[in-house]
Amino acid sequence: MDDRKLKILAAVVDEYIMTGEPVGSKTIAGLPDIKVSAATVRNDMALLEQLGYLEQPHTSAGRVPTISGYRLYIDRIMKTQTLSEEETARLDAMLGSEENLTEELIIQSATTALAELTNCTAVVANAAPKFSVISKVEVIPTGKRLYVILLITSNGSIKNKACRLEFDLTHEQLEFFTDFIQEHLQGISVDQLSDEMMEQLSQAMGAYMMTLSPLVQGIYELSQGLRHNEVTVSGESHLLSCSEIDKMDVVKFMDRKNELESFLDDSFNGIQVMFGGDGNGFVIGNSSMIVSNYQKGNKPAGSLGIIGPMRLNYAKIIPYIEYFTNKISRLISDEEWDVDGKDDDDE
Repeated sequence: MDDRKLKILAAVVDEYIMTGEPVGSKTIAGLPDIKVSAATVRNDMALLEQLGYLEQPHTSAGRVPTISGYRLYIDRIMKTQTLSEEETARLDAMLGSEENLTEELIIQSATTALAELTNCTAVVANAAPKFSVISKVEVIPTGKRLYVILLITSNGSIKNKACRLEFDLTHEQLEFFTDFIQEHLQGISVDQLSDEMMEQLSQAMGAYMMTLSPLVQGIYELSQGLRHNEVTVSGESHLLSCSEIDKMDVVKFMDRKNELESFLDDSFNGIQVMFGGDGNGFVIGNSSMIVSNYQKGNKPAGSLGIIGPMRLNYAKIIPYIEYFTNKISRLISDEEWDVDGKDDDDE
C-alpha cells in the first residue's frame, strides 16, 4: 500500500460519499491530485479490490468502498475538516445560553443539534451513575417490618427500594447498620460492588447477619440498576427515511437499542466508528455509528454520537461530534465546580 494507492482509495471514498454512485477509473484519473493515467488508476483499483478495500457492485460498474476501505480511509488517510469561527459560533448558538443550561439541557441540546446538523439519528449514553461513588445510604422505617433503603451517589443519583424484613429492627440495629454501611461502602464506586463484596459485608456483620442481610441485598440490587448506561436515541425517523438502509433493520434496532450500551463503552477511548454488518452484533446493515466520550471533572460521564448510513462525510461529521463532546465536558465540569464553590461559600 504505497502513497499512490492510498491517494486513489481516498479519492474513490470521497467521490462515492459525494455522489453515491460507483466510481470509475476515468473519474479518478481526471482529478487534479491524481497525476497518473486512467490505466494506472484502473490497475491500482483492481489491486485495492483484491486487498478487500474496494468492491464492484456490477461487472460493468465502477467501484465502491468496503467496510475495510472505509476503516483504512478513516484511520490512515482522512483529514478532518477544521471548524471555522463562524461554525463554532453556530454550534454554540444551537446549544443555547450557557448561563441558563443545566447538565441535562446541555446534553439534550447537543443531541438535538447533532441530529439536525447531520440528518442522522443521535445517540447519547449517560454513564455518570456507573462511574459514581456511593455518598450515603439511609434506612427509613415506613411500616411494620417494612423499610426503605435510600442510596445516594456522587453524581446526584438517588435510588430507593422497599424491603420487608422478618422482624422489626431496634434503634440499636438500625444505628449499627447505618454506621457499618457508611464505614464500608461510602466512597466505593458503584461499578465495584459485586456479589463477593456484598457476601463479605454480610458475614462481617457477625451476630447481625441474619437480621440485616436482606438490607445488604437491597443495596446490591439498587447498585445493579446504576451499573448500566442510560441510553437515549432520538431522531429514528432519519434512519427510516434513509434509502440506503433496510427499514426492517431499523425496526430490529429500535426493539434492541438497549444493546447499544456495550458498543458505547468503547467510546471512552475517544472517537470510535463502528459499521453495521461488520460481525460485531450491530444490527443495522450498511450503516455506521460514530461516537465519542464526554467527561465530568476528568471522569467518564457519557457518550454522544450519531447513527447513519455508511456513506457519510466522516471528515465533516467527526469534528462536530468532537466539538460537542469537548464543549459538554467543559460546561458540565464548570457547572460542578460552580455548585461546589457556592456550597463552600455558604458554609
